Amino acid sequence: MKVNIEIDCTPLEARQFIGLPDVQPMQTAVMERLQNQMLSNIEKVSPEALMQSWFTFDPKLAERFQDMFVTMAGLGGTRPSDKKK
Repeated sequence: MKVNIEIDCTPLEARQFIGLPDVQPMQTAVMERLQNQMLSNIEKVSPEALMQSWFTFDPKLAERFQDMFVTMAGLGGTRPSDKKK
């Protein structure tokens, strides 16, 4: 003997039938708080804010970045001692 029972209901109706609490208000409040926190912190991650925070830490940092890029660009070339005669 085989018995099939098909129940057509929404997830909310199923939760209410089983007796589970309605978590929608809590979920809405948490998501709203998370959204507000993300929006307030997004300004701290902008490229302008990052560069300003890096360069205010060490005034010579801009020169060091420039030297680093010059050194990195020079790594692709050959050294004078490596040239074949």
